[in-house]
Amino acid sequence: MAADGVTRLVVVRHGQTDWNAALRIQGHTDIALNALGRWQAAQLMLALADDGLQAIYSSDLQRAVDTARPFADAAGLPVQIEPGLRERRFGRFEGLSFAEIESRWPDDARRWRQREPGFAPGGGESLQAFQARCVAACATLAERHRGQSLLLVSHGGVLDCLYRAATRVALDAPRSWQLGNVSVNRLLHVETGFSLVGWNDERHLQDAPEPG
Repeated sequence: MAADGVTRLVVVRHGQTDWNAALRIQGHTDIALNALGRWQAAQLMLALADDGLQAIYSSDLQRAVDTARPFADAAGLPVQIEPGLRERRFGRFEGLSFAEIESRWPDDARRWRQREPGFAPGGGESLQAFQARCVAACATLAERHRGQSLLLVSHGGVLDCLYRAATRVALDAPRSWQLGNVSVNRLLHVETGFSLVGWNDERHLQDAPEPG
């Protein structure tokens, strides 16, 4: 259990999907884990076995739920669904590679690449709105479980926003940190906000099977 007044958060990006492997934008499109992603989820169960986690929350997209489930089943805890942990909505970008987006909408691609906070692709969500939504959802869960230890299974964009919230990095600053599938990321939350403990721990994924 975390110290009184401090909530300990283990935050994990979902396992790999075929669209991850093909570098296609997923957003709200509900893509399943591939074989490697399912293996990664099983490894997470082993990596967190001794963490004393007391509650598990997941995005409502199946790639996150199915990443959380092996650990939840082993720990005897339910996977509680939190839609606020869902990935950014990318609208017309979803299903496309960056090269395809750049070919179809070069100005949109430039604004996205430059991390323009107010830019939203057609039918999508701006970075500002996305950050406000997912960071608030995580803070609400941390406050609900004050003094406890939680597992949150979510998406790369959500992890990016949490890293920035914990390190006070601006939303439009270039990213210099990794967001690996099923890496283990550790944060603390107190009434004044988030702080970073450890990031992108992938030691449990070192023996990944060869694609086949």
